[in-house]
Amino acid sequence: MSNDNAELTRNHLSSASSHLMTDDNKGVLYIVATPIGNLADISLRALEVLKTVELIAAEDTRNSKALLNHYSIQTPMTSYHEHNEESKSKFLLGKLKSGESIALISDAGTPLINDPGYSLVEKVKLAGFNVCPIPGACALIAALSASGIATDRFSFEGFLPRTSGARQAVFERYRSRQGTLVFYESSHRIVKCLDDVLAIYAATHKISIARELTKTYETIVTGTVAEIHQLVNSDNNMQRGEFVVLIEGFDKKQHKDDGLSDDDVKTLKTLMTECSLKTAVKLAVQLTGQSKKDVYKKALALQDND
Repeated sequence: MSNDNAELTRNHLSSASSHLMTDDNKGVLYIVATPIGNLADISLRALEVLKTVELIAAEDTRNSKALLNHYSIQTPMTSYHEHNEESKSKFLLGKLKSGESIALISDAGTPLINDPGYSLVEKVKLAGFNVCPIPGACALIAALSASGIATDRFSFEGFLPRTSGARQAVFERYRSRQGTLVFYESSHRIVKCLDDVLAIYAATHKISIARELTKTYETIVTGTVAEIHQLVNSDNNMQRGEFVVLIEGFDKKQHKDDGLSDDDVKTLKTLMTECSLKTAVKLAVQLTGQSKKDVYKKALALQDND
């Protein structure tokens, strides 16, 4: 490391420490990302903040203790999870008002991403305190980056519903959307989840699953829905761990004739049975978000086929 880079690093670390208090002596709430598996995946800035704040609010203090012990961090901890958010938020606000700074961490990854913390951040900001993010590991971003599926537009759904019908309803909703669908899944539901994917999407549709990211048995596989479904069903090891599932969005390039999905065409057909062609096209454009040119072209084709 050059002298200039070393000096820059020292300045950044000292900056993290010096900003633990605002100018009016109020405490600061730090949202600190922690590793999702490999303990080496934590930033120097995150370590400095965890060492310097007066208190760490952890989703599960038992899980977080391993990380703090690994880096010899002695900062006191308090539990903050979905079952005590209301009462603990008041306690933490009191700490901030007294001038103490707090680091909020989850069991793994970036806090608030499918983890508790929104209620606290909302209350802290409404009370006039500064909230400072310390970025780092995030399972959904890690999976996206290595999936080979489009990353320019995506929707994150957290964990999907527990029942098959509700999951399939989610897949139906996203089947004609262009962005990548990303969600988390557990080991005891991954097989049934992929059954539902296969029931809604074409067998040749592109999908990726990432399991045990950054851990010893990290596996990231991308293929067709049929291929991934078969792989997971035939290998018990592929049914273990924590999963991120990514399903490719609707690709207009694969529908060069008119750019409309099957659902878009179904909507247009229904409207054409009840309205004039002009009105049906207008309403279909509003409902599907497709271009007027593509919808009108398809409407004429449907009309000619009748």
